[in-house]
Amino acid sequence: MTEQSPGTDGDDDKTPATGVGQETAPSTDAPAEHDAADGPARDDVASTADESTDADAGGPTPGVPDEETLDVPEDVATYDRFTKMDGAQYERVNEFLRDRTYITAREWAIARLCSDFRTETGVEMTKIGENLPELVPFMTDTYTPQAVNQARAAFEDKIRTAGATFLYGAMCDFFTAEELDDVMYESTEVAKFLLEVEGVDLSVEEELEAEERISTVMREVREASAELREEEETE
Repeated sequence: MTEQSPGTDGDDDKTPATGVGQETAPSTDAPAEHDAADGPARDDVASTADESTDADAGGPTPGVPDEETLDVPEDVATYDRFTKMDGAQYERVNEFLRDRTYITAREWAIARLCSDFRTETGVEMTKIGENLPELVPFMTDTYTPQAVNQARAAFEDKIRTAGATFLYGAMCDFFTAEELDDVMYESTEVAKFLLEVEGVDLSVEEELEAEERISTVMREVREASAELREEEETE
């Protein structure tokens, strides 16, 4: 299932992924990615392949840049963060994320772009929105700066909410130390996979170091939580 337009993230998160959708043409204010529940998907893998073949048959001459290519900024043309996702469909990426995280594919991609296209004066939201299909293979629509900002804000809100939820679960004595280690291991594996998809090459040493830092923090959280509970019981 595809995500809904910016501004409807709350409803989107509560809806299970039940079908395959496709991004549609954006409105003047926000991208019009829609739920599969709103209607049948326009394209499937077969039709997409057919369209690609037709485009190749009547496309521009190889080696000769077309007018659109000439308009793409150099840093956009050379951006290779999501090259491992070439050929990926938005709904498939979204489904993977919804099964393992709180964020949508739109929020994931735009949050990363906002980090990569940050300048001393802020984030280049206009550049990100206007060149989104060139920057991220599974995004097919351009976005307004407002839509980019909405997606970034939704990402930040969800990270904060997920963090509070996780820490409460770690501190409320619901999980044993071993169960919490399992949760941390699964979470770390998903996070590392997303980084690898983005093109971040983590060495074994870097992975072990990161896991050790996380384990150290979680041990401190458990110890602090136990001390707080003991203090409450003695008062």
